[in-house]
Amino acid sequence: MSVSPASGRTVLVTGGGSGIGRAMAAAFAAQGDRVVVADLSAETAGKTVAEIEAAGGTATAVQVDVADEASVAAMVETAVSTYGGLNVLCNNAGVLDSMGLLEDISLAEWQRTLGVNLTGVFLVARAALPHLLASKGSIINTASEAGIRGGCGGPSYTASKHGVVGLTRSIAYMYREQGLRCNAICPGGVNTNIVQGAMSEDGFGRLSGVLMNAGAMAEPEQMASVAVFLASDAASYVNGAIMPVDGGWFAG
Repeated sequence: MSVSPASGRTVLVTGGGSGIGRAMAAAFAAQGDRVVVADLSAETAGKTVAEIEAAGGTATAVQVDVADEASVAAMVETAVSTYGGLNVLCNNAGVLDSMGLLEDISLAEWQRTLGVNLTGVFLVARAALPHLLASKGSIINTASEAGIRGGCGGPSYTASKHGVVGLTRSIAYMYREQGLRCNAICPGGVNTNIVQGAMSEDGFGRLSGVLMNAGAMAEPEQMASVAVFLASDAASYVNGAIMPVDGGWFAG
């Protein structure tokens, strides 16, 4: 089944400055979508936009803190005012936790991880919702293998990604009759800077052990291609799907 080409859609990608988000932004831009690249780092968002424009695409950079309601509102307003609407949201921004045991997790770490990974997804989806309903658009949330099993992350990361899975299903069910679709991808091990950096730091030994069971690491582009499919007409009847993209890790 082929993925139908884009036709001037506007796509908002959070966490678009690096890793999976950067690959998503590039993939949507390559098929003709106009992409709003949002990231906590204005510098990395700008680099992604520069790469897209150098390849002939159209993109705009926005600095955002997805855990801050006012910052999220400003991001969505920029997307809509720049391109006249919103068709696809890739809710991708996220952080790792320290992979510690429950007794080692501070309240500050718990709140920070859930603030970005779960509250951030809620805030962005809620702010984008009126525009996505108007366009009968699509939301693709980046969950994780840790959102569908218990041993792939620390307590706060695992809880946050399980929450993303539940929120995805809730949005899909509640808005299905209004033409809005919401799905989630659950990456396994992906070769990104944040993962490589974490594996080299003290306190992340468990992450290396977990990923040893994952098999070969995926590239960010392999996650992006699934997001492009889920946002396409080829996936028009796919709604509420929680899709492992892990090379078969979850099947074992």
